[in-house]
Parts: sequence; C-alpha cells; structure tokens
Amino acid sequence: MDAELRTVTARLRREAEASPEHAEQYEKLVATGDLDELAEVLVSPGQPLWARELAAVRLGVAGDRRAFESLVLLLNHRDPPRCAAAAHALARLGDPRTARAAAALATNELRVAYALHPVRLLTELRAPESAPALITTLERRLVPHDPFGKIALACVEGLGALGDARARPVLTAARNHPRLAAAAAAALARLPD
Repeated sequence: MDAELRTVTARLRREAEASPEHAEQYEKLVATGDLDELAEVLVSPGQPLWARELAAVRLGVAGDRRAFESLVLLLNHRDPPRCAAAAHALARLGDPRTARAAAALATNELRVAYALHPVRLLTELRAPESAPALITTLERRLVPHDPFGKIALACVEGLGALGDARARPVLTAARNHPRLAAAAAAALARLPD
C-alpha cells in the first residue's frame, strides 16, 4: 500500500468509526482482495460516501476501470482530500478517458473552485489534453482580483513541467501578476526555444 493510499484509508477509517455499525464494513473493505466485491459497493444503493470512496480508490489503484465514473465524481467533490484521493487513483487507473474528464473539470468555470486537483492530475498525466486545458484555465485566472490564485499557480507550475511551447504567451502574461511572477519566469525557462 503506497503512502497516499495509507492516508486515504486512515481518513476513511475515522469517518467509518463515527458510526459503530460501519466499523466492520470498513475492515472488510480494507482487507478484501476481491475486486468484484469492491465494484459491488459502487453500484449498491445506500452505501455511505466513505465506502464508495474506499472502493473506488482501491479499484483505481488496482487498474480496474469500473472505478472511473466514481473517481471522476470524487475528483469534482467539494472536499479537497476526496479530490486528492481520486486524482491519485485516476493517475494510476490507466483509463484513456481520464485526461478528457480532468480537462473538462479544470476548464469548467462554474466549478473553478474545485479545479486544483484536476489541474494537478493533468500535469501528472502529460496527455495531449493537458497543456491546452492548463493554458485555458490560466488565461481565465489572469483577470484582476481573481480569487483562485492557487489554481493559477498550479497551472503555471504544470505548464512549466509539461514544457509545451504553446504556453509561452500565457506564461509571459502571468509574469505581470505579482503572485505568479517567479513561478511564471521559472516555467518560461523550462520551455524549449
């Protein structure tokens, strides 16, 4: 079990233990090696959110694509730890739909407050959709008084990591923003000539 998965299971243990009848279910889901049993949790009615998350993350890390839809929903959740867990699992899932879904979430202005983890996932995936989505998202953040500085910074850092020359204009513009200037200069230095 990797460090991120240990963090997720510890957080979900606390959620499950808040209700005594769920403690046994939690232990069963953590211990099982049966992917069909985990997948059943995703489609069974009445399952608590922590159980669905645990099943989806475990399936995703195992490369079982039955977790895809649940993980995308969690990637767009209002709770940052759930988003981080979903991004971690999606990065390991190997589903070709992942980059398109992350790009759609990152560029959705109605859900921009929850775009941080989709942006980071796009950077990790290094997919064809990654740079265009990060460019679009960053362009929208470069307006005066935009409240989403963390997302803008993640886009700048991601574009630097991707090293895509198409990002040069938006990174040049980002240098004029005090919160982004240093990161934008560093990202520009990583782009090919």
